[in-house]
Amino acid sequence: MSDTLTILGIESSCDDTAAALVRGVPGTAHILSSVIYGQAELHADYGGVVPEIAARAHAERVDTCVKEALFQADLALSDVDAIAVTAGPGLIGGVLSGVMCAKGLAAGAGKPLVGVNHLAGHALTPRLTDGIAYPYLMLLVSGGHCQFLLTRGHGDFSRLGGTIDDAPGEAFDKTARLLGLPQPGGPAVQAEAAHGDPTRFRFPRPLLDRPGCDLSFSGLKTALLRARDAIVTEKAGLTRQDRADLCASFQAAVVDVLAEKTARALTLYLAENPASPVLAVAGGVAANSAIRARLETLSADHATCFLAPPLALCTDNAAMIAYAGLERFAAGEQDDMTLAARPRWPLDANLPALLGSGKKGAKA
Repeated sequence: MSDTLTILGIESSCDDTAAALVRGVPGTAHILSSVIYGQAELHADYGGVVPEIAARAHAERVDTCVKEALFQADLALSDVDAIAVTAGPGLIGGVLSGVMCAKGLAAGAGKPLVGVNHLAGHALTPRLTDGIAYPYLMLLVSGGHCQFLLTRGHGDFSRLGGTIDDAPGEAFDKTARLLGLPQPGGPAVQAEAAHGDPTRFRFPRPLLDRPGCDLSFSGLKTALLRARDAIVTEKAGLTRQDRADLCASFQAAVVDVLAEKTARALTLYLAENPASPVLAVAGGVAANSAIRARLETLSADHATCFLAPPLALCTDNAAMIAYAGLERFAAGEQDDMTLAARPRWPLDANLPALLGSGKKGAKA
């Protein structure tokens, strides 16, 4: 299929209800509209996403979100070629809300239905924003996921490694809570780290003594907790400088781990001799300036282009789901009304799902 396609995308895997319209062909597409209804205020008092609250909010908002996306794009449902929806992985109540809405729209309008893996949406975002060619290396680094994906096609992913416990964004959020900083934790910790000494505390760099590209951040968070408690015991509290130094030392450890594991993943990727090597990063943690700077330097050292989509397309959104659906539909793939919501859905079918479940949803 080579004709220009217009795809409606729906995303509801965690705490953002989103809908978007994307038009184009694989590798050359643009966003007609993108609407996101966040839930931060609903979960603010709980220290994390409450699945039941998230699911109810999705059910209440998803149809309104779709209506607004169509309005902004100046389109009717009859103008859409297919409806793409996140079918997993994620919090099952939220995923189910989106899938059921998409099924209803597809049945009522007589439109094809395309189920999309949420992680594929992230992994294919550089194709939407920059039209890069396969294969490329994707580092998905967010509040709920952290994986190195060798991306050879819209349905051809090889997972080179991933987190075996906490994702980096989850570790940043937990660190912020331990130090009395506001949520989301990533920006708060980065702001404090800018005024701190990254060498004051020598936190561990988990799994660097082992081969491979798997990561772990749970022990790093525990080490920070112990360092904090030691300071509180000694001084009966934390000074502003103590907190800044803890943040800076924590961030430095995360950067070192990601840099070393990315270097290993790049070596595996470059062994395939890609014509135009690209390291792409997606996920909210990609907005961290220290992480981004280290990865840019690392890419330059390996003669590889570094690419990070705009922040609005790094975090959860429906434009990436619409585009991933566009690639599937253009390849002649679609689903029927038996499409099921899945809490876990590994992109690499040859490997088992990673263990663990973060506050941002089930890992895959």
